[in-house]
Amino acid sequence: MTTTIFPPIDEQMDLLEKGAAEIIRAADLRERLEESRKTGRPLRVKAGFDPTAPDLHLGHTVLMRKLRHFQQLGHTVIFLVGDFTSLIGDPTGRNVTRKPLTREQIDANAETYKQQVFRILDEQATEVRYNSEWLGKLGYEDTVRLTSHFTVSQMLERDEFHQRFQAEQPISLHELLYPVMQGYDSVALECDVELGGTDQKFNLLCGRELQRHYGQKPQIVLMTPILEGTNGVQKMSKSLDNAIGIDEPPIKMYQKLMSISDRLMWQYFELLTDLKKSEIESLGTQVGFGIIRAIDVKKQLARMIVTDFHGDDAAQHAEWDWTRTVQEREFSTHAQEMHLNLADFTAGAAGLKVANLLTAAGLTSSNSEAQRKLKERAVQINDEVWTKPTRPLKESDYATSNPDAPRRRDPVLRIRIRHKTKVVILTT
Repeated sequence: MTTTIFPPIDEQMDLLEKGAAEIIRAADLRERLEESRKTGRPLRVKAGFDPTAPDLHLGHTVLMRKLRHFQQLGHTVIFLVGDFTSLIGDPTGRNVTRKPLTREQIDANAETYKQQVFRILDEQATEVRYNSEWLGKLGYEDTVRLTSHFTVSQMLERDEFHQRFQAEQPISLHELLYPVMQGYDSVALECDVELGGTDQKFNLLCGRELQRHYGQKPQIVLMTPILEGTNGVQKMSKSLDNAIGIDEPPIKMYQKLMSISDRLMWQYFELLTDLKKSEIESLGTQVGFGIIRAIDVKKQLARMIVTDFHGDDAAQHAEWDWTRTVQEREFSTHAQEMHLNLADFTAGAAGLKVANLLTAAGLTSSNSEAQRKLKERAVQINDEVWTKPTRPLKESDYATSNPDAPRRRDPVLRIRIRHKTKVVILTT
């Protein structure tokens, strides 16, 4: 039998704690990792997904990415399809009973889930299981014994049930079974770790409770924050029209990511990318000091996420399309647009005399100030930081948002120094 060699514990914890809202308990996770490293036995880590809809959005991928982190560290990852629990419907976040799905709907949705999840997880290293394997075999006697480990008062402590009970809204008996069924999944799979959103805490703790009753070590619970939707108000949900589907075309995905607020951008970096926490903090510091613009960091975020699901070429094309579309709109509406004679700023084969151009555009008071701004990396020309005294004209300076349209006759430069911007059209 091959023994797995795991990275050092601190290195594992650094990756696993990134983006985690709560771990019950972190000390136990460290202990379990140490034991795993000594014995060479990978931890068994699962996250369950009920196929209640045919497609996934970025909010679902927060857990999948954390599964991938465990996978990258050499642990056994279980992608659990809740085909049986979908018959009940998770009451989490609901103030009414879910409408039950048919077996045909569940099976069809489960197939689409499997097709989409392996854009993030390594298919060869992922154990795919269906909880109907064990839940479907439970008879009345087994179910009675299972439910005997919990009381009605425990169930009513759950926020959703408590609120509905106080409001005299109906709670169906089968809904009370959901957390028990999810907890039994952990027993059947002998899980070391279960992942879930913070709204799943009650269900996840039920797993720990049942494992104790069945003589297993209680699983570690690792919870991730709920990803906010593009409006930055409610959690991401297709029903709220604030979701970004992982099957959406790359250009549409890129556009939606560029529409989020600067505040939300940092949450997306933490939960939807593999950048280290220190790298994200460094980007935040640079934006705070004006070294780089928030919009350029957001472009980096959008490019990384689109690349994850559609590949680098598609991401580059989406960025090009978005940039050209936005610039075209700015070129046509910008109040600071001005025309200058191209010949006045030509430096032969070297291109344009940048300092002269900045002064003529009124962005600096003199050429010497312009040169200082260049050295300070404070000058951007068509969204590119420029530091050299000359700049060649580029093909993109003549481009439009429509790749099939003829290029512009005169180059157009969008020049920015800190918060001052001018759109300069260099006429020939």
